[in-house]
Amino acid sequence: MSTVDAEALTAFCRDLFLAADAPAEVAAVVAESLVYADLRGIESHGVVRCEIYLERIAKGMVEPRAPVVLTKDEGVTGLVDGGNQFGAYVGVKALQAVTERAKRHGICALGVCHSNHFGTAAYYVERAVRDGLAMMVMSNASQTMPAAGGVRPFLGTNPLAFGFPGDREVPFILDMATSLVARGKIIMAAKRGEDIPLGWAVDKEGRPTTDAQAALDGAVLPMGGAKGSGLSMAIDIMSGVLTGAGFGPGVRNMYLDWQNPQNVGHFFLAIDIARFVELDLFKRRIGSFIDQLKAEPRAPGVEELLYAGEVEHRLQTKRQREGIQLADKLTADLKRLGEERGVAWPA
Repeated sequence: MSTVDAEALTAFCRDLFLAADAPAEVAAVVAESLVYADLRGIESHGVVRCEIYLERIAKGMVEPRAPVVLTKDEGVTGLVDGGNQFGAYVGVKALQAVTERAKRHGICALGVCHSNHFGTAAYYVERAVRDGLAMMVMSNASQTMPAAGGVRPFLGTNPLAFGFPGDREVPFILDMATSLVARGKIIMAAKRGEDIPLGWAVDKEGRPTTDAQAALDGAVLPMGGAKGSGLSMAIDIMSGVLTGAGFGPGVRNMYLDWQNPQNVGHFFLAIDIARFVELDLFKRRIGSFIDQLKAEPRAPGVEELLYAGEVEHRLQTKRQREGIQLADKLTADLKRLGEERGVAWPA
């Protein structure tokens, strides 16, 4: 393992994308979103994605200079065409639009089409929360998960995130995939040559497996069986069917499909809390809710009851102070990408 300063790693990734002809604003956003994931312990969505992102640019599957356009604007509703830009940049532009309109109208629902993998949903939710908004973000993804009772991949591990500001330093941020575990964790296990727990996934014949590579060739399982499958489909309807983006098998796999853009869809819902209750009062009520949670009796062996976002924030604070640990193979891959593009690895 090697340890890298978060700011230095962000600058390195930004320079990689600049070297791939991404504009400065786009390169900065994409790099920040990837490192943000690593800071919060979501390594599957972190800088490990640099290589596939760069390859998608090189093969014309991502357009780093495409404009992101608000094609429909009804004030409380809107639709953004991502133009096949980087998903993180599309997501940030959509967030700006939905935030401004929620502040003006009290609420805004915004759909997004023609986007790409946009990283962690928490990246957008946290920004909205810091601006005093309640936020819900969801996205569809390429098929990696069977419907309940199915064998082959049909649904994405479509993520859903909620965020609410409170009177504590750490806001409530729930960011979850609809699979039992994020597929990226299986990718990381395969890269390390490690087994995965039984029950995470099935092989291509639909048999339970602990072999990470067999799981990648097969399918990750939905959380809660039919409940996770149904929730994933509902997110696909909101993010894909409603917005004009791809849905189901129509969302292309960025690792396997080199003829078609992904056409990922997202959905943002922002609420101006002050339209319902004074913001400071809302924050105090959230704080009271958390205080009650913390005071609840704990099961044997449990030292503390935690709320959504607390573990990730603590890790983020630690890694901002001490640096981010990267696996040796990932470090070697990043160094190689830098050497190929004339970008120096951080000292």
